[in-house]
Amino acid sequence: MTTLQQILPGAVVAPRDTGLRRARRVLRPARTVPGALLALVLAGGLGATAAEVVSALLGAPLGWVPVNEVVELAGRTTWPETATAALVAAGAGTLMLLLAIVPGRSGLVPVETSDPLIVIGITRSGLRRTLRAAAQQVAGVDKARVRLRRRTIEVTVTTGAESTGQMLRQVGTAVGDRLAGVGTLGTGEVVVRLRRRAG
Repeated sequence: MTTLQQILPGAVVAPRDTGLRRARRVLRPARTVPGALLALVLAGGLGATAAEVVSALLGAPLGWVPVNEVVELAGRTTWPETATAALVAAGAGTLMLLLAIVPGRSGLVPVETSDPLIVIGITRSGLRRTLRAAAQQVAGVDKARVRLRRRTIEVTVTTGAESTGQMLRQVGTAVGDRLAGVGTLGTGEVVVRLRRRAG
């Protein structure tokens, strides 16, 4: 029992680390490939430059990086001539920082588990397939398409001309039951749309 609950017995303290938040944090895609490539390029370039500078100071330049030419070019160039290059470099650096800070979109949808130490996810395509199969099991549904939006799951069913609103409720129930059976977290509400078959 927390201190706040001891002081105010009727108070409800919301858990800071809910299952959905924890699962999203764990399933967040790592940017390892772009980060590793960038780190290798920067390490190689800066290492070669450092080796060239140190060897030049010792009197035996390696010749890997044209340091003298770069120094002469810097002495001849004024700020207005390098403003565009500097802005491009600053923009590229800002973009790399944003890529490192902002998480990518996860390809997995978190699934509820009884053990708080276990995090499981189902692929978005797998969830779409299982929900589409549930919708197509409803009598009268010819074809179904599922889209996973940020806050909703959109199910579009194609039916014959004799379909009714009752069928939409049955599709919504079937998809909702399948979602509950899978135990996905944070998938939002189910929206069912009807498309009548032509002819």
